[in-house]
Amino acid sequence: MGLFAIAVALALFAGNDPGTVTLFWPPHRVDISLNLFLLAIALVFITLHFALRTLSAFFGIPQQARRWRLQQRERAIQSALLDSLSHLMGGRFIRARKAAELVVSLEEAVASNGEQLAYAERLRTLSHLLAAESAHALQDRTLREKHFRQALEHANARDAQETRDGVQLRAARWALDDRDAAKSMEWLDLMPQGASRRTIALRLRFKAARMAGQSFQALEVARLLTKHRAFSDMAGKSIARGLAIELVNGSHDPMQLLRTWDSLEPDEREMPDVAMQAAQRMLAQGGDATVAQHWLLPVWTAMLERAEALNAGQRVRLVRILETCFGSEGQTPDAQWLARIEAAQMANPRDAALQYLAGVVCMRLRLWGKAQQMLKQSLALLHDHGLKRDAWRALAEMAEQRQDAAGATEAYRQALKESAQH
Repeated sequence: MGLFAIAVALALFAGNDPGTVTLFWPPHRVDISLNLFLLAIALVFITLHFALRTLSAFFGIPQQARRWRLQQRERAIQSALLDSLSHLMGGRFIRARKAAELVVSLEEAVASNGEQLAYAERLRTLSHLLAAESAHALQDRTLREKHFRQALEHANARDAQETRDGVQLRAARWALDDRDAAKSMEWLDLMPQGASRRTIALRLRFKAARMAGQSFQALEVARLLTKHRAFSDMAGKSIARGLAIELVNGSHDPMQLLRTWDSLEPDEREMPDVAMQAAQRMLAQGGDATVAQHWLLPVWTAMLERAEALNAGQRVRLVRILETCFGSEGQTPDAQWLARIEAAQMANPRDAALQYLAGVVCMRLRLWGKAQQMLKQSLALLHDHGLKRDAWRALAEMAEQRQDAAGATEAYRQALKESAQH
């Protein structure tokens, strides 16, 4: 149908075209039809077009040959780079290093021929970094440092600055593997602020701070990692609890302990183990027992509101610390704490620890009859041998005050028995 349409068009418009083109070439004159003239022009144009393309292809043969050779070298470089990565992941570190060094040599050969890869600096940086990683795995520190310095030098180039962060992160990790926490922190400090807050950088900083014994800095980094969801909530709380306890244990006087306590976040202060350790540390250093009681108040409230807030060991420890607070020199339970303990004891009459604490408080207030009654009630419910021993001792002391020698002897005998079991 297309050919039919073309034939019809030519028959209609070209067959009866009266147009004529006259060419004057003195002393000659040439008359040709317009159709023939247009056909000749088209043929000349097509001939010149194909002739020019042929010449262009002919003169472009050397450039195409150079491009082909460069492509072959690029393929060899990419193949060697993939070999290095696969060998490194497979644990073949010597082969990985040799493949990375082959990448460097191939790139240098390309550069020596006057060619320039658009990603040359990044390629060199990555190759030296792979070689350094392989040398690190083989514990060859000399070779590792050699390739690392070269990688760092090439990472300073304009088109390789984005890989500099990776080089510094690797250096920080290698320093950690070498047990050099100070060097690792130094490399992390050299990173830009945005890169230093990435999760991998924060993990390295956390490990370095832990290794260096910098509990406060480790705690700050742990908070950021928990915020970034690098740690689960449970793991983050566990880590924060351990680091907070380390900070408390590292305080050597009440003033330093107060500063440490102020540096903790509210949710960390409400952790039972942290609050009890801080209060115990304050009492051991001769600090203000009122401050220790204030720190323990959230733990006490949580224990009364939720039975699962404290386990059995934590409940016993809380009672012990409160007992020490009330037994401090010149320290007696204030009205508020007395009301709290009495209300808790009455609300939980089957709680042996609260019965024991109420008995101790009554004993401190010289309410001998009530103290004796509560301590005896607690003995039937107590499972902790330490508390039972101290309850018998308190009963023995009150028996001595009543000049009840037989009762005191029996109480001391029971205390000795519980002490042996404890």
